[in-house]
Amino acid sequence: MRRLLIVGCGDVGLRVMPYLSGRYRVYALTHSRERLPLLRVNGIVPITGNLDNANSLATLAGIAHDVLHFAPPPNHGTRDTRTSHLIAALTKHKSLPQQLVYISTSGVYGDCDGALVEETRSVRPQTARAQRRVDAERQLRAWGCRNQVRVCVLRAPGIYSSQRLPLARLTSGTPALCPEEDTYTNHVHATDLARIAVAALRFGRAGRVYNAGDDSQIKMGDYFDLVADEYGLPRPRRISRAEAGVCVASNLLSFMNESRRLSNSRIKQELRLKLLFPTVQAGIAHARRGAN
Repeated sequence: MRRLLIVGCGDVGLRVMPYLSGRYRVYALTHSRERLPLLRVNGIVPITGNLDNANSLATLAGIAHDVLHFAPPPNHGTRDTRTSHLIAALTKHKSLPQQLVYISTSGVYGDCDGALVEETRSVRPQTARAQRRVDAERQLRAWGCRNQVRVCVLRAPGIYSSQRLPLARLTSGTPALCPEEDTYTNHVHATDLARIAVAALRFGRAGRVYNAGDDSQIKMGDYFDLVADEYGLPRPRRISRAEAGVCVASNLLSFMNESRRLSNSRIKQELRLKLLFPTVQAGIAHARRGAN
């Protein structure tokens, strides 16, 4: 049986388990002892280690045929030192993984003024957060090329599920941009992202980038309206971009400043994927019925 290592085994990591079809013995790196029972009950063998401490990762060498790298970069700087430490640990054994799938972010494209974005578009990160993701992508693709490891990069947009909706934001009355100044936003249901990752293990091409979003082409304020209507909450008031610069938190404002529409034809054609939730309307209605 093949061995799979999940690095960053949070919500999406747990969601891959039903789609592995008994093909793998699954390991997961965790720095939290509190998560050990949860991993074990899901059929995962936990490995204790911390990506911020390179010396704690020695047991990863040679352990896996395949790797799902879902861990985020650190919260500071422009380099992803966690990915550097992971690569170094995996390379310390003569038996390297055969393939690695990394979940990055569509934020690496920066602001595209609402254009339809394909994977061939040059990256133009506009935040330190996105710069760290670009650094991780470049490290992994170069490492894969040097060592003949098939590396696939999934550029994921906003991940949502029943537990990952902007309900608190709506309840607190956070405003949205007025329609004429609003930006396009992109989404993927957490279960579909897990399925895309598994499909990339099976069908992904070496060094290939995939936009891991759904079919929705919706603006941010309309998305908030959709969630509000589905959950019986007041729609957010609409304000100008100038007003948003004064009263909206900087982290949310950074998303409001970037507009793009992701093309997802590559995941459908090359990864042979049919989305369970092709639109946010379908996914949010599913979440409202009490599902995950």
